[in-house]
Order: sequence, then structure tokens, then C-alpha cells
Amino acid sequence: MKAAVLNALGSPLAIETLPAPTLGTGEVIVDVMASRVLAYAGDVLSGARKYLMELPMVPGPGGIGRVSATGPDATRLRPGDWVYCDPTVRSRDNALAPDIALQGLTSGSESGLRLQRYFHDGAWAEQMRLPTENAVPIGTIAEKDAARWCALGTLLVPYGGFLAAELHAGEIVLVNGATGSFGSAAVAVALAMGASCVIATGRNEQALAALTRRFGGRVRTVAMRGDEADDRARILQAAPGPIDCVLDILPPAANAVQVRTAVMAVRPYGRVVLMGGVGSGLDLPYSWMMRNCITVLGQWMYPPHAAVLMTGLIRAGLVDLDQFEVTTFALDHANEAVAHAAAHTGPFKMTVIQPR
Repeated sequence: MKAAVLNALGSPLAIETLPAPTLGTGEVIVDVMASRVLAYAGDVLSGARKYLMELPMVPGPGGIGRVSATGPDATRLRPGDWVYCDPTVRSRDNALAPDIALQGLTSGSESGLRLQRYFHDGAWAEQMRLPTENAVPIGTIAEKDAARWCALGTLLVPYGGFLAAELHAGEIVLVNGATGSFGSAAVAVALAMGASCVIATGRNEQALAALTRRFGGRVRTVAMRGDEADDRARILQAAPGPIDCVLDILPPAANAVQVRTAVMAVRPYGRVVLMGGVGSGLDLPYSWMMRNCITVLGQWMYPPHAAVLMTGLIRAGLVDLDQFEVTTFALDHANEAVAHAAAHTGPFKMTVIQPR
């Protein structure tokens, strides 16, 4: 099969012919039709982001494809089925605290490297092998729509945060960092889950205004100016009532003050989910958290059943994949795709590699 291979950090992707993957028990082989390119993929491939991976490797976290072959343990999947290739691979020998690797991206931890060594190569190839449970059926789609269905990989990240927070219909949500690709998706997901109002924060006022135009009055935006007290006051003023849930999804370039500003806007007994990449320490007052019974959760990715539920939200019309502006590249132009993704990031923009 043909694949894009990262042989060394900082080197261009090489388009090579590799042996086709071989099937084992508990595994599925998928013909990959489309795989999204993360906006920060260039930083991963260069080594600027210190991700745990062993090279050479076929990158590509997640994709859309059709089942080519299944192992003897598969009871429902059939060749030809359209599936989402979920990159979130979990170890099977510790149900309480499984190790996690993101196939085609990073092992997540030193112990997760054993997973990454086996479920190693991602979706920037004509075929990939993945655990049976990671081939999630999405129903019949037109082949031309495969690229748009790659939005599952973006939508599922904030969805995992809201599932962890047990978000209920009718609640008021604050999405902190709503102007990036994951943050804007979080706004769409919260609305689809029945949030009565979403407070969307960010520094890009044009992107915030676009969210209001896109989704209407259930979204209220707050431009963050850097003064913690003033920013929090304006958040509370924008909210039509007490804020039940805060999802922070700010990127690494943000600072911890931006996080604290939003976190401390949550109501007593409220929930906070941390999913962003802010690297500095988060100084939250102990007494405030204790006396107000605040729940703070860290969440990486999403539970195994999330892709099934998100597919249902899409099929029901509650999440509209047509919101996404998609630019596609053939596998031979994988390096151009990585550069394009970095230069064209933002709300509801997606760069996709189509290996076939």
C-alpha cells in the first residue's frame, strides 16, 4: 500500500510503498478514504510538540473508511461497512485505568508506548489496522461525503468533555477558547446537547461575531481583554443565569489567568472540565473551591461510546457537518496538506487527506 511516512522529526513526509497490514484477532483492517490534518500537525512532525512516538511512523489520528477485513471476534462488522477509525486506543489489560495511545499521533505516556508500538501507524495510508472496537460504524454515506465526516474527530473532543461533566439539556455552558477549531466545535456540540445558552469567550472578536451569526441568540460572546476581574464580570453579565458548566479548551499559547477567569465564573456546585493545553500552573483558590463545592475534571479525549452517540446527533440533524469548510489533498500531497492546515486554521475549517 501507499503511505505517508515520517522517518525523522523535522523531515518531510515521504510517500512510500509499505507492506499492507496483516490481520490479527481483535483487529480490523480498513480501506482509508479520508483523514483530517490537525492544525498543529506540523509542530508534531517537526518535534516542536514533545509528543511520545517512535519512528518511522505513518501519521494520521483517525479517519473515515470502509471495512476491508475483520478478525474472528467481530460479530457485527462486515466488509464494506463505513466506519470512523477512532484513534483513541486503550489497553485491554486494565479496565480500571487503561493506558491510552492516539494511533498515528502519540502514546500519551511512557506506559502507553507499548500500545503505540503495536497500533503504530495512522490513517495517512491506503489501509490501516486498528482494534475491532475502534472501527465505529457510521451507517451508509456517499463516498464524496467521507471528507466531511472527518469532522467527527473534531466534534468528539469537546463532546468527551461534556459527557464527563454530565451536561444536561437546559443548562448554561461557558466555552473558554471558543474561536479555535475545537472550541467552535464545542459551541456546536453544547447546542446540540440542549444547552439553553452558550457563553463563548475568545480574543478574536471577528471569530466571536461569526459564531453569533452562525448559531443565533443561544450563543452570547465575550471578548477577553486580559483583565481578570473585568473579563469575569462581563462573562457573568452576558450569561442569562448562573453558569452550570465551564469547558476550557484553550491552546498552549494561552496563559493560566485566562483559564482561571472562566473557571471562577461557574456557579456554586458547578462543574469545570479542563481539556486545553495551557502549560503553566493553574492557581485556583482552595477555599473558594471547597466552600462552593466546585467539581474540577481533567478529560483527555472521550469514552469509547462517544463516537456512536455523536453519529446519532449527526444523523438526527442536531449537528450539521455542512458547517465545515473542507479542503482536500491527495496522499501524494501530504506535505502540502500539513502546511495548508497550519495556515488555514479556525472555526469550522478542516484540511483532509484522501489516500484513495
